[in-house]
Amino acid sequence: MIEETEYKKRRDKLGCSLSKNSVGVIFAGDYKTRSNDTEYPFRQNSNFYYLSGFIEDNACLMIVKKKKKIKTILLVEKKDKVKELWTGKRLGEKESKKRFLVDEVLTYDKLNDVLDEHMKDKSTLYYDFKLEPSKVKILKKYTKDLRASKNIAKLIEAQRLIKSSSEIALIKKAISITKDAHHDAMKQSSKLKYEYELQAEIEYVFKKNAAFSDAYTSIVACGNSANTLHYISNDKRLVNGELVLIDAGCEYQYYASDITRTIPVLGKFSKAQKELYEMVLSVGLAIIEMIKPEAKRSDIQKKSEELLCQGMIDLGILKGSLKKLLKKQKHKKYYPHGIGHWMGIDVHDESPYKDKKGKEIPLKSGMIMTIEPGIYIDKKDKKVPKKYRGIGIRIEDDILVTFNGYENLSKDIAKTIEEIEQISS
Repeated sequence: MIEETEYKKRRDKLGCSLSKNSVGVIFAGDYKTRSNDTEYPFRQNSNFYYLSGFIEDNACLMIVKKKKKIKTILLVEKKDKVKELWTGKRLGEKESKKRFLVDEVLTYDKLNDVLDEHMKDKSTLYYDFKLEPSKVKILKKYTKDLRASKNIAKLIEAQRLIKSSSEIALIKKAISITKDAHHDAMKQSSKLKYEYELQAEIEYVFKKNAAFSDAYTSIVACGNSANTLHYISNDKRLVNGELVLIDAGCEYQYYASDITRTIPVLGKFSKAQKELYEMVLSVGLAIIEMIKPEAKRSDIQKKSEELLCQGMIDLGILKGSLKKLLKKQKHKKYYPHGIGHWMGIDVHDESPYKDKKGKEIPLKSGMIMTIEPGIYIDKKDKKVPKKYRGIGIRIEDDILVTFNGYENLSKDIAKTIEEIEQISS
């Protein structure tokens, strides 16, 4: 759990980064229509949640900066017994004043009045440039007379790069639940008939452990389906003798996990599957060893491509010299994605990879990124030895950068062939 004092520190830090005589506006998320008058389950806007911990819609956080003085204002939906009968209780103005460490709490229906009051003598308005048109319309009357409009999302997302001890603890909890789900999948794969049955087992483990949301739509891809990177239909049969790629992670109290394991349906790898799997695993282990402060993601990406390309040469998947194959990017056909991404409140945190000058941001203690080497060989690819066709393998871990190097947060999730076969049998 994250304490209210930590949210306040985040707001204070953001306020200090705003220019003098400015206002920052961060809106809560909206319900999204699923069909007609039904909606998807609500998820708070990630940046709004990062600054407040508040999980209701119809809310807004304002940071008003006049010279060096900073004022924070939270606007929340007012109490309404009739609406609450249908959609649930609201915290309301009175309880919000008790809970949140802000200077002022008002009801959301006063938003325009509050903006009118605080935008009078301000020169800069900060807001998220990806806002929904309805909210941009609210702010439009103020932007035309300003010296500048700036994207507040970029400032918040830069702050989110370094995780606090509280955030790391929540991510570890999410990964622990995900570990149980993946291990259960390893045990159940030989007993089930369809990908969606395996998906149901995984997501059951999530929810029974109070991880009520998936961090992303689960991928359960058997055989050649694994060669579609974002395969989410999960409706094919689990075929004996084939591998099933499972990319699934839960979200615990708004913090994500992102884990991929590739397992044999019947619990045992074939010789060809072992050869490919061991190659990808060895690359993953080597790349994780590169994680440390000041390391650069671009160097890590380059090394992963070199190692995977050499592995493909050794297995006869690619032919030629390593240098020429890399130059022509022949390996990209079988390894088309990046080695990893930032992870936190979002499974793909929108935190920057480059600074304001366009220079790459090196790794720092407290950052969390995924490491996910893979190889994808379509069953119709006749340029590859027949025994490898139709196999897709990805192995993904969540890595915390520490002062001295790294911590593999997902190290307890079975990954070696021996570990997977032991759990599956």
